[in-house]
Amino acid sequence: MAQVTAEGMVQETDGALAAARAELAALRAVEGARGLENTLRSFHRIQLHLSNAGHRAGLFSEVHPEQAVRQAAEKATQALSAFATELSLDPGVYRALASLDARAFEPAARRFLEHTLRDFRRAGVDKDDATRARLKELADRAVVLGQTFDRAIREDVRTVKLRPEQLRGLPADYRAAHPPGEDGLVAITTDYPDYLPFRQYAEDGPARRALYVENGSRAWPANDATLRELLAVRAEQARLLGYASWADYITEDKMSRTAATVAGFLERVATVSEQLARTDLAQILEAKRKDEPAAERVEDWEKAFYEERVKQERFAFDSQSVRPYFEFHRTRDGLLTLCGRLFDVAFRRVEGAPVWHPAVDVYDVERSGELLGRVYLDLHPRPDKYKHAAQFPLVSGLRGVQRPEGVLVCNFADPRVASPALLDHDDVVTLFHEFGHLMHHLLGGGQEWLGFSGVATEWDFVEAPSQMLEEWAWDPATLGLFARHVDTGEPLPQALVEQMRVANEFGKGTRTRHQLFYAQLSLAYHRGDSSDLDLTATMIDLQRRFSPFPHVPGTHFFASFGHLHGYSAMYYTYLWSLVIAKDLLSEFRRSGLLDATVARRYREAVLAPGGSRDAADLVAAFLGRPYGFEAFEAWLNRD
Repeated sequence: MAQVTAEGMVQETDGALAAARAELAALRAVEGARGLENTLRSFHRIQLHLSNAGHRAGLFSEVHPEQAVRQAAEKATQALSAFATELSLDPGVYRALASLDARAFEPAARRFLEHTLRDFRRAGVDKDDATRARLKELADRAVVLGQTFDRAIREDVRTVKLRPEQLRGLPADYRAAHPPGEDGLVAITTDYPDYLPFRQYAEDGPARRALYVENGSRAWPANDATLRELLAVRAEQARLLGYASWADYITEDKMSRTAATVAGFLERVATVSEQLARTDLAQILEAKRKDEPAAERVEDWEKAFYEERVKQERFAFDSQSVRPYFEFHRTRDGLLTLCGRLFDVAFRRVEGAPVWHPAVDVYDVERSGELLGRVYLDLHPRPDKYKHAAQFPLVSGLRGVQRPEGVLVCNFADPRVASPALLDHDDVVTLFHEFGHLMHHLLGGGQEWLGFSGVATEWDFVEAPSQMLEEWAWDPATLGLFARHVDTGEPLPQALVEQMRVANEFGKGTRTRHQLFYAQLSLAYHRGDSSDLDLTATMIDLQRRFSPFPHVPGTHFFASFGHLHGYSAMYYTYLWSLVIAKDLLSEFRRSGLLDATVARRYREAVLAPGGSRDAADLVAAFLGRPYGFEAFEAWLNRD
């Protein structure tokens, strides 16, 4: 990767668009019979030009440290998306593809053609000229609005100033990394390495509330107007395409197929989780009443603190007790060792590879000496960087053409700032989760057709492999590979692992209900007429109905809920995928999570095919049967 500059982004984009236009001209100019080579593969090459440039632009708009590059990357995304939208609404290209005799193709090519024609129809290629023009205008506007929404979240970091004694209860390494400034006060930000431990451990309730309110106010009020317009754009797109709502449109090509199916699924989750959530909440409230005997409810800004209190008192487990065993470098390297063992690969560190920031680490991934792809690990926070955790594709793998490259973007404690850089176990779980996406992108990157490369499965299945890999973060044998005390080098005691696992069972009900609230929020915003929708009032009502923890006045969570852009109505996919993940895990539980035979079957049946088969078929191939709801329900109600 060459050094990225704003001028370079412009040149890359212009070059990709020029190549795509040249290929499009060649496709149009075909004389005589159309077939696989002169039409379908020609169209595929157009997609490849757009994909390669688009992945780079999408990544650098979120992570590059230079504002000029981020801005150039945003404009590149707009230009590439505009061309892709124009192409998807081109009746001539559609007719050329539709004229092909799919019966003469191999199954993979036939599937690619079927999916391509479906996507053309879903884009509105069969509409009249005026409608297609309006659809393009709306699609272009949606890209700009989505970027505006994301940028407001990324660039709005809030800070509270506290007296040193208000950090009482926090780990020693955290306090050491946050010394008082010249004014005698400590600055705590809403970035994850600051925010998450503070809400869990800080004993000062008013300080926890103050930081919570700041975090819940990010990107407000700007994103209220941005999201409102984005919802209106999506609603109009859906109407012009003949759907009752955006939620109906966006679910059509997913496993769920309809918004009504999603709503029914969420109701089922609500039913099976309600009693457990009530039980969890009662215990959390009991813990709070030891501090406030007259308390009648637990606030959202208190839940993490009092959940921790319950774990200490009921299960004799203190989350801080395991932090010294999860030093960042050792944990990262342990994860690489685990994935090497599970997926029969080796990670070879690449020194001196061009990167966009010095904190980025690069690894080539090999199997039996053969290079499979490359991964970039951008794992620490910095100003104006993406604020959550995600896997970004950099190159989608194509067999015989290009190897997959993926980027893990997270925000964990930075060893260059805090020494030692210790992780909460929740951070370890997050790291494992996101690495699951990275391995799926890499191992599924050997497809012939771009539309099926890596994680290009139905969106409501995408989270399942990542939720699967989380389980290894709780496995004693896995933790034995790397969890060592930062000072003594002693392994994490098995008794402590068991305490941690038992304590983790607590709170499943309340966590599921809060996830249910997020899913219902994303669905509700996209299911009806948004023209007069009060975003805050709707959020408050849904939180009241589905979350055990009420809305905190003065906060506007939706304004910084980044999934409302990328996932739109589909936040339900986390729960949908979790149902599948719990069933997939049943195969591993029979013989142990580190069983090489089961791991190979899983890799070959579920990950390696990418999106070349429907997700339900991939799961059935591994399980030997269709997946079901029972494993999830059993997990949820297991003591």
